[in-house]
Amino acid sequence: MMCKKLLSLLIVFTLLLSALPLAAQAAAKTGDADRNGRVNIGDVTCIQRWLNELLPADSIDLKAADVNRDGSVTIEDATVIQRVLAEFEAFEEPSLDVCLASEPDTLDPALNSSVDGATMLSHLFSGLAKYAQKPDGTLEIVPDAAETLPEGVENADGTVTYTYTLRDNLKWSDGVAVKAADFAFAWQRAASVELFADYSYLFEVIDGYNEMWELDEYDRPVNPEATLNVSAPDDKTLVVTLNSDVAYWNELLAFPAFFPVREDVAADSAWADSPEAYVCNGLYTLEGWEHDSLITLKKNENHPDADNVTMDTIRFWLSADSAANYDRFINGSLQFIDDVPDIAAAKTAYPEEFHTAGQLGTYYACWNVNEEILPSDTSLTGAAAENARAEIRRALSLLIDRSHIVNDITQGGQAPASSFVAMGITDADGSQFYQNCGVSTDFDGYFDPAHTDAEQAVAVLKKYYTYDEKAGSFTNAPQLSYLTTASPAHRAIAAHIQEEFGKIGITLTMKEVDWVTYIRTRMSGGFSMERSGWLADYNDPLSFLDMWTTTSGNNDAFLGSGAHASTAAYSLDLTPYGYDVKVENGTWAQTYDVLISVIKGCKDKTTRYKLMHLAEDMLMNTGCVMPIYYYTDVYMLNKNVKGFFASPLGYKYFMYTTIEP
Repeated sequence: MMCKKLLSLLIVFTLLLSALPLAAQAAAKTGDADRNGRVNIGDVTCIQRWLNELLPADSIDLKAADVNRDGSVTIEDATVIQRVLAEFEAFEEPSLDVCLASEPDTLDPALNSSVDGATMLSHLFSGLAKYAQKPDGTLEIVPDAAETLPEGVENADGTVTYTYTLRDNLKWSDGVAVKAADFAFAWQRAASVELFADYSYLFEVIDGYNEMWELDEYDRPVNPEATLNVSAPDDKTLVVTLNSDVAYWNELLAFPAFFPVREDVAADSAWADSPEAYVCNGLYTLEGWEHDSLITLKKNENHPDADNVTMDTIRFWLSADSAANYDRFINGSLQFIDDVPDIAAAKTAYPEEFHTAGQLGTYYACWNVNEEILPSDTSLTGAAAENARAEIRRALSLLIDRSHIVNDITQGGQAPASSFVAMGITDADGSQFYQNCGVSTDFDGYFDPAHTDAEQAVAVLKKYYTYDEKAGSFTNAPQLSYLTTASPAHRAIAAHIQEEFGKIGITLTMKEVDWVTYIRTRMSGGFSMERSGWLADYNDPLSFLDMWTTTSGNNDAFLGSGAHASTAAYSLDLTPYGYDVKVENGTWAQTYDVLISVIKGCKDKTTRYKLMHLAEDMLMNTGCVMPIYYYTDVYMLNKNVKGFFASPLGYKYFMYTTIEP
């Protein structure tokens, strides 16, 4: 063999050990030039780039790279590795190394609320439906665990019933047959008051949800026996009744919260924390989870569609260090990264591997509505005080230079945002929803995103704070905190907001934390403002609006919660739209929650979209949401990787990829 001419049997044996997965390597290191724990084509690239002085000296393990042990690293060492890998390529399963983000908070489909977690779950589970790529590159919803996606049948009371038949030969990763009852259980669990999942509100479209979530003054269920109108009359049949026809129902079926979970598995509260306890039914199984380091997925040979899967192993490396991840991508250790630290440099240096795609999402700063921002000596109370806080928040939003952020910080083709519902979401007539909102004909949205207006902001703030004309700053504004994660772009945006607020005497302290701490701090309300982002869960404006209801787990502004629960500062009049609803000086629950419920039951398309504009008007009037830019999907993909696709919702799909030589 050719490799025998180049290496002694000992070196070949060592190199082959290094080419095996990490668990099988023990102390074998020869050939692992990039120090990622295995030998692959990335080590060849690493050596080549180091020799060409494209990598720092400390980015390569010189001892490991010297595979022919002649005391120096040369192109011959790269050639040896490449030839040995080629020799044994037929015996090695295809694998892919990617990095989406750091450690996910959970891989429980009902509890996950992150896009990176949803990507992994879309590989681990088969819901009734899934996203598939058409030949023209666009995506469509197709059946997955269901044989077909039937039309609903309207009942005499206006409800709509769907009946699904499961495919044959569906199995859980432990060999147990998947049953319709598994879906019924999973949906009841995800929607339950007991679990209190962030996405429980998505199940509101199903008959029975409102009864489940009717709570007394102590937040206890009034109807503890109430359930969703979902049943499994036999092992292959699932029947669900919706309150009314829902335009985006099939998209919900492809969303992770609607994936099946088996009751006996979920009985163990730690089932989703380790590979040993994890049971799933998708194209992959959870092979390994080294927390804060690596999640390994392995092709599920028992899945009915296993023959279509071309990538046997996917390694999701867990890291928020975008600079280090970028270096690993450049040296070939990673074939995909979802966070690019220096977009301008990446676009120039690697035009074939840098990608920007459309995405349905908005990056924004979110206020905690319960954070007191009025001066301590204010005489305002009740609705007047809350209206003043809202005006202050809206005024401060005018200080943010969104054009500077997208042109000089993010540099990924993002567009300055002037609404929360994202660019790309359509209105009833097919036009852009965001272009039809707001109060001015001079610009789209609720303010001019291309310009700041410090003069107007100061004029408003003078109504509530003491202003030192000589110093040009306010003297009695409360100190604020801004919660963000450790990323160059997030940090730079936070610093910009901090600087602009500081120019007029408002102190904003940055609190930079890791992802898990960020999630927990955000959920506890430990911030004045926080950086946030929202990607659509389905292609409808409601995906950006129903998250702000009182009981929603994604309501990070805490609207309708805590002290704000009793704030009677909102009005709602739906009589012009044909509904007998008129509330003056009501709470958030009495107005916004009611409006969202009406929208979900509205059957007239034109009226429904008008009501959604009304809902966004109410949301934006609070000032709690400060849109900054509309997302684009920026990532880097090795040019030899084929078959990859992504959705505008932010999910990435690797199961059909191959790596060309």
